[in-house]
Amino acid sequence: MSDTTHESAPPRDVPLAELAARHGLSVSGARPSLPDYVRQLWGRRHFIVAFSQAKLTAQYSQAKLGQIWQVLTPLLNALVYFLIFGLLLGGRGGMSNEEYIPFLVTGVFVFTFTQASVLAGVKSIPGNLGLVRALHFPRAALPISFSLQQLQQLLYSMVVLVAVAVGFGHLPSFAWLLVLPALALQLAFNIGLAMIFARLGSGTPDLAQLMPFVLRTWMYASGVMFPLRHMVEERANWPDWVADILEANPAAVYMDLIRYALIDGDYHNSIPGTTWLFALGWAAVIGIGGFVYFWKAEEQYGRG
Repeated sequence: MSDTTHESAPPRDVPLAELAARHGLSVSGARPSLPDYVRQLWGRRHFIVAFSQAKLTAQYSQAKLGQIWQVLTPLLNALVYFLIFGLLLGGRGGMSNEEYIPFLVTGVFVFTFTQASVLAGVKSIPGNLGLVRALHFPRAALPISFSLQQLQQLLYSMVVLVAVAVGFGHLPSFAWLLVLPALALQLAFNIGLAMIFARLGSGTPDLAQLMPFVLRTWMYASGVMFPLRHMVEERANWPDWVADILEANPAAVYMDLIRYALIDGDYHNSIPGTTWLFALGWAAVIGIGGFVYFWKAEEQYGRG
């Protein structure tokens, strides 16, 4: 009996890693290869979509007006900015109400899409630790789901945005179809940015308290409430390249693409064709880079 037991035991001089590989074993929770990770995410695409829809439904479930707040909140923000920047500070850059109000509402809605995606991303791991620790799934599903949630919220808001554009004389045209590729590029950018901050937020939960201030600063530097180039032109001591840098920032790029598609007038004509190149570049660099950056720490999420 003792001889049989001794013969079935593994040789003591065989490394454990070699023994595990011989029997097809792997480390629990180990990071898969990048292609395998992409395949796992694709296999859970239905969960990602369903999770985003459930989060969207639950977001305003306690409010009496419910889902109306998805549209009402950015509209109220736009009204406040119109009173302050459009009337009191004169930051409309010479635009009439017919051009400035759709310009402003578009900027608020589009920037809110990116802002909310980042805020949701930074909380996606710490805010769902129970799910992360209980189930085995690609953790990237969380920031992707939250970005899709914000996309759905923006699509609801687009109904109001279209109504505002038409109400101020900007009638539908073939240019409106450009909204679709612009939103697709912004979604790729938002997902990558959400993943970057999801990884940072998983290791530093206090980052969620700092992000609203960072995003507010970004908003003021992105031309949500006023045209950036006009602001620079009013300051004679600022060189032209300052306006070029400001207009190349991704938040301004995606806002300008939607404005170009929906709004006619002088501002429409002032948007350079290179804006599409910036949009594609930001989507590729941040989208792919953010995904890889998040994947590299896959085995660390939920372990702290």
